[in-house]
Amino acid sequence: MTVTPLPFRCLLAIGLLSPLLTLADATKPGEKDISQSDTLEYKLTPSWYQLSDDSHATDINLRGATTDLTFWLGQYRQSDGYAQTRGGLERNFDFGLARMTLSGQLAGGGFIGGSVSGEVGNDTYAIWGFGRTNLRDYYNLNFDPNDAITLGLGHRSENGANTSLYTTFDDRLDTGQRVTHGVWRGYVSPALRLTVDLSYKRGRGADDQTYSGTGLSLTGDVAPFFLRIARDPKVNFTALDMTRVSLGVRF
Repeated sequence: MTVTPLPFRCLLAIGLLSPLLTLADATKPGEKDISQSDTLEYKLTPSWYQLSDDSHATDINLRGATTDLTFWLGQYRQSDGYAQTRGGLERNFDFGLARMTLSGQLAGGGFIGGSVSGEVGNDTYAIWGFGRTNLRDYYNLNFDPNDAITLGLGHRSENGANTSLYTTFDDRLDTGQRVTHGVWRGYVSPALRLTVDLSYKRGRGADDQTYSGTGLSLTGDVAPFFLRIARDPKVNFTALDMTRVSLGVRF
């Protein structure tokens, strides 16, 4: 068991001692990857995480993708000195009416995690997913349940906008943790794509207290750059609130 200094005690109680969060860099439901061709394209994303107790963390992630294959390598570091390296691989399968993604990730400390997710339908589609880990110490950066089931619906409009509503809920560790996302992604001008992710969480934390909160993430994308700002109250089902800022580039 990792012993950590005071500033991150609440966050790590969930994030490390009970690894119940989604694979940090796996593609989210209803989200196409950065590449839609067989040419390998990259995305580099540095991020800053600020917590309400004045502690902070940084992360840098390099992600590469083609139509069918995605890989990533990332490094996460806290202000108290804790650091963890991760790497993962994702394979996409297109069966016409149905699409499926297999994801796997390894991280420092012996963590192994995997998930299978997919869509069924064309313009209007069902969303499903299932994830499992070996429950080893792991700090994860998507802040949704990991040993969990995901269910939802999505719709692609004629103008190219994508709207989805899905819930990810713990089905293994009996925490009652559940996070629901409403996501809209579309172009608001010929050059600017906007993504809005409104989320609501409720469930028990490592201290057996029940936490709930409404979060918001906004992403502006003007090729090849993007900026994401997120506010996440009761992050990882703790008493702490988190603000996240990511500035990335595709190449």
